[in-house]
Amino acid sequence: MLELRGIRKRFPGVQALDGISLRFEPGEIHAVVGENGAGKSTLIKVATGIEQPDEGEVLYEGERLCFRDYRDSLARGIDVVNQEIQIIPESTVAENIMLDKLVTYGRTGIIDWKAVESVARRYLDLVGLALPLDAVIKNLSAAHKQLVQIAKALAADARVLFLDEPTSSLTEHETGNLFSILRDLRGRGVTIIFVSHKVEEVFALCDTVSVLRDGRHVGTRRIAGLEPGELVRMMIGREIVEAHLGPLDVNQDREMLRAENVVREGKVDNVSFTLYEGEILGFYGLVGAGRTELARVLIGEDRLDRGAVYVRGEKARIQSVADSLERYRIGYVTENRKEEGLFLQSPVTTNVTITVWPRLRSRLTRAISRAGELALTRRMIRALDIRTTGPNQKTEDLSGGNQQKICISKWLAADCDILIIDEPTVGVDIGAKEQIHQLIWDLAKNGRKAVILISSDMAEVIKIASRILVFKNRRVVGVIEDVDDETKTYGQVSAAIGRYLQ
Repeated sequence: MLELRGIRKRFPGVQALDGISLRFEPGEIHAVVGENGAGKSTLIKVATGIEQPDEGEVLYEGERLCFRDYRDSLARGIDVVNQEIQIIPESTVAENIMLDKLVTYGRTGIIDWKAVESVARRYLDLVGLALPLDAVIKNLSAAHKQLVQIAKALAADARVLFLDEPTSSLTEHETGNLFSILRDLRGRGVTIIFVSHKVEEVFALCDTVSVLRDGRHVGTRRIAGLEPGELVRMMIGREIVEAHLGPLDVNQDREMLRAENVVREGKVDNVSFTLYEGEILGFYGLVGAGRTELARVLIGEDRLDRGAVYVRGEKARIQSVADSLERYRIGYVTENRKEEGLFLQSPVTTNVTITVWPRLRSRLTRAISRAGELALTRRMIRALDIRTTGPNQKTEDLSGGNQQKICISKWLAADCDILIIDEPTVGVDIGAKEQIHQLIWDLAKNGRKAVILISSDMAEVIKIASRILVFKNRRVVGVIEDVDDETKTYGQVSAAIGRYLQ
């Protein structure tokens, strides 16, 4: 169906693709895996006409393609769902799904909105998303935006579909629903190229896997007969340990944060919990269960309708994110680092130090100390092992894992005692994921931070949390204690979570 031969692509300072040759067959789900910087996204851009190769050729059903741009790719039935959420924020759900295929009354040019919404609803139902068609998309969660993007691609009726980290913001339930859709498409002869960092997804869904490393093709294998450990070694050249990182020394004599009967109408329903020094408290549940919604109330981003929040034993009145930082030393690492967590066009220094600019400002001139900025940034780069050419490098040029470390570093720079970390490893590779897990665990174990970990990745929350709150229908429906007890197995904890979600 689709073949790449000898593809080379170079950008300033980096050989993104170095002689890649791959074949994708009809009715096949073919995984392309590798760490950040391996060349996966560049491969997609070359195959869909977004980037032109320096050398090599792309063939479709034996015919050499010369796409001028992405529109040429769409015209030939080759589409892509990007990892970076690409929507029109001010438009509705229906408009985003149907933007390039609006139904009109004959040749009048007048849009038949009833027909548009009928088609849009069919594809929303297909991805299991019960949203009003007239909902403005900028108000949706990252997970819902991702599902709208997938619905849009399915509505295009593509014959070759690239999916770049499509489950990065989805829960296990939503992921399972998506996989059923993809298997149905495979049965209809659609070629699906599935790019993911999640090894378990590759084995659950795909027929074939190709591994890229440093822009080169390491190898292609059939999933049948391939072991997960062998695939990981192909990707990063070493083993990954998935066991819990170890017991945390939770100090239950020092309460850091307490919520009592917190209510945010339509978002959070009567939630109570206590967070202690040195604890990693996991929030697990399906998207829309109330986890992120609760976090937004805790940091003052959304109004508290009823109930109370206490910080270090004292009743808190948090009116804004700035309030939560300056008065209560609470930091929030957002789930959507690209849109909300970072200034991508700005240097590393700006992103690391922005939370402490008032402290770096001269009392006389009101100018921010450049020397202070650089010193603090270099300290964070060393402490978090951020892989960068230096403080002045543009943040958008870093890998997803290093961008996430910068999101965390700016709150550490502000000396926050309480950190709320939302979906910390979305869109990062296996090696970076392991580093971020270790970093969060160290913050609690050695840094004595109190951490709330919000994650849709059950394995992740079980691996590093000491206690887990299970959310369903906007409230806490269960608590899993002593998750870091070394006598407890992953299977025991996951089964306990599953019982609460039934």
